[in-house]
This record gives sequence, C-alpha cells and structure tokens, in this order.
Amino acid sequence: MKTNNLYPVFIKLDEVQVLIVGAGNVGLEKVQFILKQSPDAKIKIVSETFHAQIILLAIKNSNIKITERRFLKEDLDGVKILIAATNNNQVNGEIYDLAQERNILTNVVDSPDQCDFYTAAVLSKGNVKIAVSSNGASPTLAKRLRDILEEVIPEEVNYSSLVLGRIRSRLKGDLKTKINTLNQITDVLVRSKNSIEQLRKQSNLYDVNLN
Repeated sequence: MKTNNLYPVFIKLDEVQVLIVGAGNVGLEKVQFILKQSPDAKIKIVSETFHAQIILLAIKNSNIKITERRFLKEDLDGVKILIAATNNNQVNGEIYDLAQERNILTNVVDSPDQCDFYTAAVLSKGNVKIAVSSNGASPTLAKRLRDILEEVIPEEVNYSSLVLGRIRSRLKGDLKTKINTLNQITDVLVRSKNSIEQLRKQSNLYDVNLN
C-alpha cells in the first residue's frame, strides 16, 4: 500500500513572501484560503486580469500587493512560496521551471507532478490547528475528515492549550522530564469526562493563574 510521505509543516506566512500568479477564480480561492489561515500573510499577486473580489481584498488588506501585467522572472525575487494559478498550462510550467532554479517551494494548480507542496484541509480552534492530507489523491476525503474532527474536537481545546502552555512554563527539570509530565497531564484530560475541571486541578498543582 502506498504511504503518504509528505512532511507536514506550519509556515509563518506573515514573515515569508508568497507569490500568486493568476487572479481568476482559482487565484481568488487561493488568496481566500491563505487569508483565512494567516490574515497577515504577505501576498503578492501578478496577473494580466483580476477577479473583482481579489481587488477588493487588496483594498481591504495592506499586506496584499497586486500587479496588473504579465509575469516576469523578476517577480520571483524574495519569494519563498509560489502558487501558479494561471489558466495556461504552458505558462504555469515555465513559471515552475524558473522557480525550481531558485529553490522556491511551488504549487502549480491541478498539476501534482509540479507541486512541492499540497494545500491541506484545515481545522482551526484558537491555538490548535490540524491539517489533513490525502497526499493529493482525494481532497474531498481530506475535507470530510476535517469536518468529522470539527464535530469531535470540543471548543474547549483552545482553553486547554492556553492552560497547558502556562503549566509548561512552570515545569522544572530537563526536556525529557517536562515531556513525561505533560504526557501524564494530557492523558488525564483525554480520559476525563470533565476536562475543564481536570485542567483546573492541574493548574492548582502548578500554581497557574487562570484569570
């Protein structure tokens, strides 16, 4: 059975320059997804024509820069993440080749063989973010699994992450000791029917102020 060998990472897009080439319906979808996950993402969009909604997003978000013209190789300067979303496969391929020469992580829409990364189905609840990937085989399945997790994981998970973060800052000892202690605490939370009450008990043990 084929396994998923993708390496999952979370990128600080407010610190890394993203370039999207193409500003039609697909480009709009990509911009909206990025902004949903990272509202302050640094996005540069180059296209000869623009979807009206992208123009509105650029007006409302100073972190989005749009350039109305054809793509130039100079547009890749300073770029770390590239999404090629034009409606011309040949143009997308040419952009991909230029990006590969510069070691820029690239996603060519609807061309898995020209993708260094795939976009996952994402669940976000405060500090907690879960990405689900089907290795590009079935995005619909990934989205369905995301919906299931949405129903199963309680809203309190964000509160739990905040409290556990404060407890972690109070722990003493080496890294292994801290990890073992946090594993014991989270094991109690998973097994408990009242995780919030258990969190309060744990916070009292480590003198953590919940206010």
